[in-house]
Amino acid sequence: MTQSPPGKRAGRLMLIMAWAAALFLATRFFGEWEQRQENPNTHVTSEHGDGYVEVQLASNRQGHFVMTGQINTRPVQFMLDTGATNVAIPEAVADALRLERGARVEVNTANGRAEAFRTTLERLQIGDIVLNNVRALVVPGLDGDEVLLGMSAVKQLEFTQRGGKLLLRQTTK
Repeated sequence: MTQSPPGKRAGRLMLIMAWAAALFLATRFFGEWEQRQENPNTHVTSEHGDGYVEVQLASNRQGHFVMTGQINTRPVQFMLDTGATNVAIPEAVADALRLERGARVEVNTANGRAEAFRTTLERLQIGDIVLNNVRALVVPGLDGDEVLLGMSAVKQLEFTQRGGKLLLRQTTK
């Protein structure tokens, strides 16, 4: 039984380590790329004008407007839902945000009737747009970790959709 010379073994080890590093880097790159495809607005920038703050959002692959924002200074992922009367928060997200539950209400959803609990968001932020005392619902049956950005928030803004972009504008005067 003959053994490989020490230099040849070291070369094989280096080759294996190089392949492992390449696979690791490729996995990270494509994982981040996939996340950007789902939420192309992880870093929302704002434009300030005379009397307004504006945010421009890109739609994701499915045509939805998903963005990173904050509720009560804690990061959350929003999905714009103009068909929702209120901001709708999955129960797990509401628990993490320590939101108080108010009165129990029945709501109509795309999946039928559901139970929800009223709450108020002290602060909701997207880029530099800040909304205070926003009506919301904690919805135990809502799956996932996306907060549906409903009309209780959106109606406080001007919004225009054009060519896969959404422009949100808050008047500051």
